[in-house]
Amino acid sequence: MFARSSLVYWIVWLGCASPVGFVAYWLVTDHLGANPINTGMRFLGVWGLRFLVIGLALRPLRDLLGWAWVMRYRRTIGLFGLFYVFAHVSTYVGLDRFFDLPAIWADIVKRPYITLGMLGFLMLMPLGITSTNDMIKRLGPRNWRRLHKLVYVIVPLGVLHYFLLVKSDVTWPLFYAVLTFTFLGVRVWQAYGRRHRTEGPRSVAVNLNSESTT
Repeated sequence: MFARSSLVYWIVWLGCASPVGFVAYWLVTDHLGANPINTGMRFLGVWGLRFLVIGLALRPLRDLLGWAWVMRYRRTIGLFGLFYVFAHVSTYVGLDRFFDLPAIWADIVKRPYITLGMLGFLMLMPLGITSTNDMIKRLGPRNWRRLHKLVYVIVPLGVLHYFLLVKSDVTWPLFYAVLTFTFLGVRVWQAYGRRHRTEGPRSVAVNLNSESTT
């Protein structure tokens, strides 16, 4: 069992790391086109969004299909999503704007898709910083879970950022939007079901108590 799970982990890890290999190959073979910075930046951002969407899908897969094993790889997938988003933002800041802070601030203020993207990125960073077991202990499981619920805001922000960025063919942004809101809908439905099941017995007990006092 250990060998099998280790093999799956390395398959997941290599799959998550494979986009880096594509970027390196395209750089070496000069296949990034006339605007390599923009091409690479968009490629990294899209893969960051893909891994965040995949991470969002794991809990519904576990609950609906009984695939408990997928949760073992949620942290790895989420951290790779953060890595690609960080690389995406770093490419924009360092290679596209050459660390020109006034120009970057002007973009954030004037361009809504950059505003939303930066907001999502700033919200994503604390999730990566607190992803270790030590940070879970320091924050406490309840506070840690509350903090990491930000992902339910971050992923829609990323989808909207991508949608506003793409000016012609919005097929892929809409595809990720459908996936994201489907997974979020499943989570809301599950939360409502759990709340309904727990509040049902409580309401019956309250009614019985009120009847006994009359």
